[in-house]
Amino acid sequence: MRLRRAIPATLMLLLAAESGVSSASAGPAKPRSSASKAPGSAAGGKAHAKKTSKHSKRRERGQKVPTPDRITEIQQALAKDGSFTGTPNGKWNDSTVEAMKKFQAGHGLNPSGKLDALTLQKLGLGSQTAGVAAPIPPVTSSSAATSITQTAKRE
Repeated sequence: MRLRRAIPATLMLLLAAESGVSSASAGPAKPRSSASKAPGSAAGGKAHAKKTSKHSKRRERGQKVPTPDRITEIQQALAKDGSFTGTPNGKWNDSTVEAMKKFQAGHGLNPSGKLDALTLQKLGLGSQTAGVAAPIPPVTSSSAATSITQTAKRE
């Protein structure tokens, strides 16, 4: 019974100590906020610098421009469909944009003339799951071993 009473009291003391609240016998608690410090000074007199790694690179945002080989591949797929009449040259020019708009309109897509996942999918050049569902995580050897072990236990 004493243990049941002691545990909550001990927990309260630990929580009070972590939050900076002192017990009544220790006197008044000192504020822990940085508001009492002089403006422009950092805690401990040292400036906080953002830690960076020499090996980390910033992730480039946005969509990357397709390579000339990829543009040629797209132009060939548009030509196979009959939307592109020129010779595939690897340059995203006005004739390619018009062919893309024609292809998109003919296949029930938004005729923007821009590349998107669904257009590449219809051309046969995109992912089979693009725009359809969330990516499925790859099966790791540990999860495969676990499922085999669980299956063996069930039998």
